[in-house]
Amino acid sequence: MCDHHNTPKKNNTQKKGQKLYKGPSAKITDHHHDEEHTTWSRRSFMQALGLVGTGSIMVGGSNLSAAAPSRLTTALANADSDRILVLIRLKGGNDGLNTIVPIYDYDFYAQSRPTIRYQESELYNLSPDFGIPPSMDPLQSLWGNGQMKVVHGVGYPDQSLSHFRGSDIWASAQPNDVEDTGVFGRYFEDLYPDFLINPPDIPPAIQIGSSGNLIFDGDETRYAFSVANPQQLEDIAENGVLHDVTNIPDCTFGDQLGFMRSVINTSFTYAGTINEAYENASNAVEYGAGQLARQLAIVARMIKGGLGTQVYLVTLGSFDTHANQLEDHGQLLEDLSVSVKNFYDDLNSTGMGENVLSMTFSEFGRRIEENGSNGTDHGTASPILMFGDGLNDQGFVGTHPDIQNPDTTGNPSFTTDFRSVYATVLKQWLCIDESLVDQILFGQTFDPLDLGFSCDSLGISDFATSGGFQHLATYQGKETFIEFTMPTTARVTVSLFNLLGQEVGKLKDEFILEGPQRLNVKQSIRTRLRIGQYIYRISFNGKSYSKSILVR
Repeated sequence: MCDHHNTPKKNNTQKKGQKLYKGPSAKITDHHHDEEHTTWSRRSFMQALGLVGTGSIMVGGSNLSAAAPSRLTTALANADSDRILVLIRLKGGNDGLNTIVPIYDYDFYAQSRPTIRYQESELYNLSPDFGIPPSMDPLQSLWGNGQMKVVHGVGYPDQSLSHFRGSDIWASAQPNDVEDTGVFGRYFEDLYPDFLINPPDIPPAIQIGSSGNLIFDGDETRYAFSVANPQQLEDIAENGVLHDVTNIPDCTFGDQLGFMRSVINTSFTYAGTINEAYENASNAVEYGAGQLARQLAIVARMIKGGLGTQVYLVTLGSFDTHANQLEDHGQLLEDLSVSVKNFYDDLNSTGMGENVLSMTFSEFGRRIEENGSNGTDHGTASPILMFGDGLNDQGFVGTHPDIQNPDTTGNPSFTTDFRSVYATVLKQWLCIDESLVDQILFGQTFDPLDLGFSCDSLGISDFATSGGFQHLATYQGKETFIEFTMPTTARVTVSLFNLLGQEVGKLKDEFILEGPQRLNVKQSIRTRLRIGQYIYRISFNGKSYSKSILVR
């Protein structure tokens, strides 16, 4: 049982889009840093209940999640393109100046970092102006073969220096307001509206690690499942063994409970598919035992095994190098460089490297000056590294920040908006309709970057029509309602399902006139319902729409 007397009540009245939390200022104190790690959210709720790890696949020893289709990921699945995007998250805030060293201003760089600088003679020169440290030597061949680009100074105005807020901003592409959905999960409910009842055969997005990252989250759901090893995936898919998520204390919040249960149940859909692709291929190179190496080895097998997923997220960290940076950061960059080199060697063994684009990103960069602990503190702008045959040449994109003229907090000023990178990759690499991408980026259009690839945007007209039907669950006292607005008069069926997908009953099955509707769930179904989580489904004119709902 939970002790309700000593726990303050949670305020559930905030609406999505309100500024609920403001990231810490440039002067981060230990108090701010510790406070971040106690922030409560649906992600920390999952972690508290032990669902991170038990709610995810363990493939090849790495935590893997299958993401729910969104408006964007559904568009990817329908796009006439076999291109793949691999997002490499450098978790913790990567130091850009020790990743791409500004040789053109080496003296100032060295003066700012007397103990953590690289000697100029150590660097491999990508150009007369920029070099990479010795730990990144494996990337020399990618650069020389035209398979690598550097995007300078990536960030956004008034950049957050909070790990959690910064990560959420990069995942949601919304720096101005708190947003609980990700750039790949924005339109899950209205564009792929019946996922909870009728999911597709192939997961449009796969993520390894970063279990709390919201980049694939829709308003309600993100799906994952867990086994100890790949050989157990088929057993779970065939036998339907579920984790016990029913014996939960009464104090659990309904929305968090629904999110948790949907993660556990729907994920089993993809177990067999992922395992089949994994077993259909093998790695052509030895990846080693690094964090990123193991993850990219799994991704390579899935791509080569014909899984069909177009977006992957892998994670490397921690780049939060407040101390002992030269050694720790160097080891991480070595893992990144060796793993990426092996990844493309592996893919190119079957001629698949030209269809796979990889890009790094991190929640923020580091300060120009080192601190007193042989490290660097939270900063702002940082470079993005792009890899792949599709880049068609080596090169630098954008302008490097002027490190002798930092912003008012002593950080490098951003020169490239991260949303321009997103927009370019989505429109010109994944070939998503431009108007759809602009919608995903909250109605804003960002200038494209010259990354060396292009494609004709695909007109995906059927997605525009499905977003017009609005429906939601509302609550009043102990009563639960389903509210929706009919765009036209039609025969409508409203059904209720349990979390195993079994129909519990029908709330409505008749012609309904155009206009707003409100159904009392318990009164309409005419059967006794237990308190708990269900899924409702509204069907008319050949289409179905579903969402989770809590019956009180």
